[in-house]
Amino acid sequence: MDTALARLDEPPGVAAVGIGVHGCASRADVFSLPNLWQLHLYGYEADLTLDDTTHTIRPGRVSLVPPGTTVRYRYRGRSEHLYVHLRLGSTGAPLGIPVIQDTGTELAPLTAQLNSALSAWPHSPARATAEVWAALWRVAQLARPSTVGTSATHPAVETALAVIEARLAEPLSVAEIAKAAGISHNHLTRLFRAATGSTVVGHLRTRRMERARHFLQATTLSIPAIAASVGIPDLQAFNKACRRDLGASPRAIRGGSENQAVGQSTRLP
Repeated sequence: MDTALARLDEPPGVAAVGIGVHGCASRADVFSLPNLWQLHLYGYEADLTLDDTTHTIRPGRVSLVPPGTTVRYRYRGRSEHLYVHLRLGSTGAPLGIPVIQDTGTELAPLTAQLNSALSAWPHSPARATAEVWAALWRVAQLARPSTVGTSATHPAVETALAVIEARLAEPLSVAEIAKAAGISHNHLTRLFRAATGSTVVGHLRTRRMERARHFLQATTLSIPAIAASVGIPDLQAFNKACRRDLGASPRAIRGGSENQAVGQSTRLP
């Protein structure tokens, strides 16, 4: 076994968080968890066999093992690791995650998240669950796995998407986004269209108007404040953008009389 298919769109059900101590009474363990996933962060060297596939454990490696898998550990001495036993949900697209992989530069933040989960468990299960869920997403991104049936998103596109989300309130050009992503304007344009089906400018406009609709309907912020928060401080331009992309004026959207329902996707050319 080299890859596990995991669904992370809903919070995990955490059954236990702890520090496992092994290799003292015996240099080998063979066991399985019939109904639980195993998440382990290692600080030692050992050999791990999952069903019929053997993997090398080294400090800084993490494993995510599906329920019912027979695991065989062969230790080289006293061995401690952080562990979480959990259940995963059944909704969302499955992610292909290597059952064991190096954490690399993510070791420190991943260790901090799991230690936070450990300190919260069991007296604050909600907090522990939040930390474990974040850790699972961090593990899922280590190798930038693809969703089953699709290709992985290019790192430059992921960076561009993150820049757009962080800077919706600012004037932002495609050239600036491309520079932050470390590629040329034309290269980003091609990659972005292939990955999202939209242009960079189109996606930026969509996200600004989605945020504007949320603020108009869910908050009591003034319309000028909302316009500024989505990077369109000119009220005339903001009113025109709302009518064009959301189907109604800002006041109509706030009053709930717009034709589009909440959550309906914005239609763009």
